[in-house]
Formats: sequence, C-alpha cells, structure tokens
Amino acid sequence: IGGYMALNIGANDVANNVGPAVGSKALTMVGALLIAAVFEAAGAIIAGGDVVSTIKNGIIDPAQMPDPQTFVWAMMAALLAAALWLNLATWIGAPVSTTHSIVGGVMGAGMAAVGVGAVNWPTMGTIVASWVISPVLGGVIAAGFLAFIKFRILYTDDRVAAARKWVPILVGVMVSAFTMYLMMKGVKKIWKVETPVVIAIGIAAFIITVLPVRQAVMRASADMTGRRKEIASLFRVPLVVSAALLSFAHGSNDVANAIGPLAAIVSGVNSGEIVTSAPIPIWVMVIGAIGIAAGLILFGPKLIKTVGSKITKLDPIRAYTVALSAALTVIVASALGLPVSSTHIAVGAVFGVGFLRESLSHRRRKINPPMLVNVGNGDQANEHIEALRQIDPNEAEKAEKKFRKRLLVRRRYVVTIATAWVVTVPAGAFLGALLFFTIRGIML
Repeated sequence: IGGYMALNIGANDVANNVGPAVGSKALTMVGALLIAAVFEAAGAIIAGGDVVSTIKNGIIDPAQMPDPQTFVWAMMAALLAAALWLNLATWIGAPVSTTHSIVGGVMGAGMAAVGVGAVNWPTMGTIVASWVISPVLGGVIAAGFLAFIKFRILYTDDRVAAARKWVPILVGVMVSAFTMYLMMKGVKKIWKVETPVVIAIGIAAFIITVLPVRQAVMRASADMTGRRKEIASLFRVPLVVSAALLSFAHGSNDVANAIGPLAAIVSGVNSGEIVTSAPIPIWVMVIGAIGIAAGLILFGPKLIKTVGSKITKLDPIRAYTVALSAALTVIVASALGLPVSSTHIAVGAVFGVGFLRESLSHRRRKINPPMLVNVGNGDQANEHIEALRQIDPNEAEKAEKKFRKRLLVRRRYVVTIATAWVVTVPAGAFLGALLFFTIRGIML
C-alpha cells in the first residue's frame, strides 16, 4: 500500500515541479522525467530524514486509539484512501495536494476508529484556509514578476539592453530564493538552520550569482536583435535548474506522505505500541523513493501536460515566474506562519500568469483595436468576420466581440481543478472511514 501511495504521488504531484519547464519547451518530456525521477529519489533518500511523523499534521490524537491494532488498521486505511483518491485525480487530470489527501484519509479513519472527538479541528481549519491562501499567493507573486518582466524588458524600445540589465538580477533573485527554499524545506531534516542564517545565505547567494550571470547574458545576447524568443531563451537554463531543485525539495518533503503511515504501521507491529514518530527503515525509504520515481515515469506525463500547456500557454519567461513563485511563496508563507500547499501554489501561479496575460490582452485590444489582425489567428478571424458581416451584421459584431475577448486560460481546467481541491479532504476522509470499517471487518 505504501508503494502504491508513492506511485500515485509521483504520478500526480511531481508534475508541478517540471510541468512549466516542459510546457515552455525548456525541457523535453523525456528529459523532464529523467531529471525529476533522479532528483525526487535523491531528495527522498538523502534528505528525507531518519525519523518521520506518523500522523500527518497532528490531525488525530493517537492517545485516543483503544489499542495498537486499531491504530495500525487506521493507518492502513488512511494510506490506501489517499492513494485511491490520488489515482482518481490523476485519471481525471487534476493536480491535487498529496498532503491534503493523506490528511483526509487520516481524519476519516481516525473518526471511524474513535469518533469525531479524535480530530484536531483547529488544525483542519488551517488546512481549509490553505485552499485559498496557497493558489492566491502563488498566483499574485507569479503575475507580479511576469508584469515586471513585461514592462521592464518586453515592452521597452531596446529589449536587449533591458535584458542585460534585469535578467542577471532576476536570476539572482531565483538563486537566492531557491537557496533559502532548499535550506528551509529541502535539507531541514539533516541540517536545521536558524532563520537569520537562512536569510544571510540567501543574500550571499544573490550577490555571488549576479556578476557571472551578467557576463553570461552579455555573451548570449551579443547577436540578439530583440525578438521575444531570443529574450525568453535567456531563462531556459535557470528554468531547468529550478525544475531539478524543486524536485529534490519535493522528494525530501512529500515522500513522508507515503512512508509516514507506513513507518507507523511497521513500528506499531514490531513494538506493539502506538507511536507518534517512528524511525524509517532503509527499505521503507527505498519503497518511497522508487515508488515516486516509477509513478512519475509511468503516469506522470498526463499531469505534466496539464500543468505545462493545457491550462494556459507557457514560454520560458512565464514558466520562470511560476517556478520562482513556487519557492518565494513557501518562504513568505513560512515567515508569516501561513499554511500552504506546494501543489496549489504551483497551479495557482500558472493560473495567475494566464489571467494576467488575458487581462493585458483585453486592455490592448480596447486601446488599439487594429491589433486584431496581429493576434493569434487574426487574419483568419478577420476574413471570417468580414464574410459574416455581408450576411448578418449582428452576428458579425458578436463574432468580433468574442474574438476580442478570447480567453487565454481554459475555464474547464479552472473548474475541474478547483473542485478537486475542495473535494480532496472530504473524499479522503470518506474513503478512509469506509476502508477502516472494511479492514476491521476482515481482520475481525
């Protein structure tokens, strides 16, 4: 069951780390799968820690469990419930939070085993809050950086000069953010660092990065004419590095969603006691690492395509803002003590980028209507509208308005993903309770 859970984590959750890089064509699908598989497994094994919390986020009070056997059944039910829900979410193409999945499973199994009083409801309240906080914060940060790049680089008269000035600073911000992100999330279980030290190292990383990147940008831009694709190419290498680092940090953190309950089961069976934290046998860690890598390679491409290209079109610049947002949002939320989900952050950042593009596109068309012929399939649209105008002027006007308001974010994915997010904890809880009663009935 633990291996099945890890498989589904790889299939569903890892797409958030590499999807933008694939969608922007900075990485091929095969390259992304290989990088993510290696760094996810490395993060799990190297930085996954020696001891794991057996009950995710303290959702239930283990002291209320009547006996170790009931506790083991509850953990089995929670693990299988979370895995089944992730499997279903992957099948319908919705990236969801693996943490919320296991939280729902634990909550449902705990209530079935002990009663409603076993659940830590204030903690559940913070998790519900993260449904809104995570995507909104991720979307705002990503949209803010994209707007900065557009107005400071892409909308200037001399794009090359602007890129030489700002790209090294933007890459320095990314290196600094990822340095702090890895220290706070990626290696926290093997190296615990105080916040002031993390900030100081982040500042040092920024300073060390800017000069060599400036020189590299000067060389790369020597023959550039200022086309958008040329400017975007400057973000490809940082984007690939970010995909690898996000995968490492994800592997070190989210592998616990598979091996935490598994370690609880192993420890409970061996010791005959209910444990809130348990040592991780190496074979348990290997199951988690291999399961995540295998799930990613076997079933990951579907969600990678959804995150990378189906919600909205990404290029290296937009994908860069999504990756940077993923790291910065976690840092900001941790500093403020806010609950966040890495899945919701990354997907929220993609939505934020798409809605900003949509807003700017609509504003340009209002200010400069002739741009209709230069946007997307504008020539074909104009021909269609002109032909329609000869037949029915009213329909032609409607068609023209529809084109001018064309949507750059596919709404059906907004609805599907948002619904899956809201349903994840209740669905996990329902499955967890159902499976607990089933397992108990079989064992008794």
